[in-house]
Amino acid sequence: MKGVTSTTVLMDLDDVGVLTLTLNRPERSNAWNRELEMALHDLLEQAAESEEVRAIVLTGAGRTFCPGLDAGELDRVSSPGQAYEESGRRPMILPGLVPKAIVCAINGGCAGLGLITALLCDVRFAADGAKITTAFTRRGLPAEEGISWILPRIVGHAAALDLLLSSRVVLGSEAAALGLVHRSLPVDELLPAAQGYARDLAMNCSPVAMAAAKQQVYRDWGRSLPESRSHARFLVGSMKKSSTDFREGVRSYVEKRASQFSPHSAPIDYSEYALGSGDRSEAN
Repeated sequence: MKGVTSTTVLMDLDDVGVLTLTLNRPERSNAWNRELEMALHDLLEQAAESEEVRAIVLTGAGRTFCPGLDAGELDRVSSPGQAYEESGRRPMILPGLVPKAIVCAINGGCAGLGLITALLCDVRFAADGAKITTAFTRRGLPAEEGISWILPRIVGHAAALDLLLSSRVVLGSEAAALGLVHRSLPVDELLPAAQGYARDLAMNCSPVAMAAAKQQVYRDWGRSLPESRSHARFLVGSMKKSSTDFREGVRSYVEKRASQFSPHSAPIDYSEYALGSGDRSEAN
């Protein structure tokens, strides 16, 4: 994958199209700042438009994933009249808009904006001992950046209120029990497991079908069951006409061979979600 390069977020593309992105500020525990945010979002946009990329893994360098906003920046924006720079930013929900599957490997501490980013990935694995917290109420803040929308849909209303009100720390093992992450593993097994999962997607699942299914999940939260079924029937009919993947999926199954699905690329559509820069004027 050619284009954006960064030392703040490292990238590695393997032989089957799994792109591993690594938050790389280990000297600051991968704390969130504008440089990291811009690099990550640039790379996610680039991955969305690359036919080489079939699935994405997101993790952190060193012993942490991302503990939230960098302490120096947090101290600055807590001063009267100061705010986090908004110019040129894209919405924090960007991982949910990427038309590729994203697997998050939470290798250590994960809080605030780091947790929001992890929750907007499609599948989450965590190290058994990873410390995970919403953090906001312990910093005198409400739930930020739509986490109050996504978290109840992942863990349920009661558990979301517990995690948001108390900002208590849960370890990866408890996070798995709550449904906050899909699997909890020993830290040395975490990244291989996440990459193995992503490789299975890349090798055996249709990229265009995965993109459609991901979009359906987000869109259908605002639809009734009959509306969801009607839209699904439309998509099936449309994809049968415009894509060869359905026939390939059937033939490869019948012939007991590996499938050869077509690549997929598409720019991220921000307008559909009304989340352009003007929508963020009251943030932070």
